[in-house]
Amino acid sequence: MVLPTPILFLLLGMVLVVFVYVRRNRRVGPLPPGPTGWPIVGNVLDMPASYHWRTFADWGKQWGDIISVSLLGQTLVIVNSPRHAIDMLEKKSTIYSSRASVPVAGDMIGWTRALLLAPYGHRLREMRKMFANVLGTRQHVARFHSLIEDETRHFLLGLSRRSDSLVDDLHKLAAAIIMTVSYGYKVRGNDDPIVKTVDEVMEDLAHVAAPGAFWADVFPFLCHIPSWIPGAQWKRKVGEQRQAFNRMADNAGNARPSFTSALLEGNSDPAREELIKMAAASLYSGGADTTVSAINSFFLAMSCFPEVQRKAQAEIDAVIGHDRLPTLQDRDKMPYMNALVLEVLRWIPVTPLAFFHELVQDDVHEGYHLPRGTRVVANVWQFLHDPQTYSDPMRFNPDRFIPTKGMEAERNPRDFCFGFGRRRCPGTAFAEASIFVACAMTLAVYNISKATRNGQVVEPVMEGTGGMISHPVPFQCTISVRSEAAQALLDAMADGAA
Repeated sequence: MVLPTPILFLLLGMVLVVFVYVRRNRRVGPLPPGPTGWPIVGNVLDMPASYHWRTFADWGKQWGDIISVSLLGQTLVIVNSPRHAIDMLEKKSTIYSSRASVPVAGDMIGWTRALLLAPYGHRLREMRKMFANVLGTRQHVARFHSLIEDETRHFLLGLSRRSDSLVDDLHKLAAAIIMTVSYGYKVRGNDDPIVKTVDEVMEDLAHVAAPGAFWADVFPFLCHIPSWIPGAQWKRKVGEQRQAFNRMADNAGNARPSFTSALLEGNSDPAREELIKMAAASLYSGGADTTVSAINSFFLAMSCFPEVQRKAQAEIDAVIGHDRLPTLQDRDKMPYMNALVLEVLRWIPVTPLAFFHELVQDDVHEGYHLPRGTRVVANVWQFLHDPQTYSDPMRFNPDRFIPTKGMEAERNPRDFCFGFGRRRCPGTAFAEASIFVACAMTLAVYNISKATRNGQVVEPVMEGTGGMISHPVPFQCTISVRSEAAQALLDAMADGAA
């Protein structure tokens, strides 16, 4: 980001002083405790560059389960306890379900039109209804089972020869599934133009939605200055990003069954068509990268915990046999595979921090006064790695979700990892179906193990990256065909695809 001219910078500082003064003097009660900040900038210098959830968890040990910090006059409340997250974001969702204004990513590029950054209101409710009507339950998702399974079978062909390109192949798999389900669009090869556009848009989103990406997010009037003014060259890049976002939203499906075609059945006016476009764009933007992260975590876990892999494969062999692949119709007969998917979601959570919720009116919680406009973030990583909730939380152990005579199952990570309240991910059933199929089909025909180099085992790092969407730290693994029966099954699939 290019800094403004000295005069403009001085003006921004004066506006910020007034802004902070007004905000502070309207408070009528105590905020939650937290680290002591500096005048004007607050706790900006205390914020980590990445892995925020770890710092927030450490702060929780010092200041409690509800913490507040000030970032350039903006109050941020961090919730480190699932009880408080549910009490606030679920039970009081009518006032905790809006989104903070992000002027550049939201208004200038267009993301306020989609689910992620849309403020709470009629538009958001209508898009969520669309998801509920098409993808809201396992029964709704069933109409897409064959599409998900077909693309996953294609992914499996020759996978043992492509261990080094696993992440790229997972991106292709996710793109193929979601483009087909969203638009009925069949991806054309490795350089599909629509997929490239969507990937470009998603890469842009990771940068433009990051806190502090633009001065205009703090001082919205900067959105209206001409791009020719010194220091405003960023506006030209934003214009290009808006065009890419619009190209993504304008993707059209064909006659194949899809999310879009299902919603367009019957009469549809232009306003509804716009909502359908944005809902479909939200499906891709909300599902592609997250699905890749989860399935990649599965490959990491299988290479690091071979006893889990063997137990899952034993269940597949007992329930399915060796002459076909598992399908989504087999899910209810495979409790260990279902538990494995839950553990994938818990172990390296895709979104370690729930995206900010914004309070639309003043609230009092646990004796603390939270003013309207407060942003609340739930530390999902802490919820899913609290040893009081999950035994040995850093270990990948699906058995924790299978009750026994002497012990109840540990808490279902679905309570946390898909968001909260009226911002909970509306595509949960679809995401779980895609992850289950990828995990079960892969284990039916392949073994996954740690890579070796020069005769030495390469030990992977078992943690996620530090971004808004967390992926496993890059690792290598070896993928090999399980048996002659598995190879025969793969050969038959290849012949059918030819």
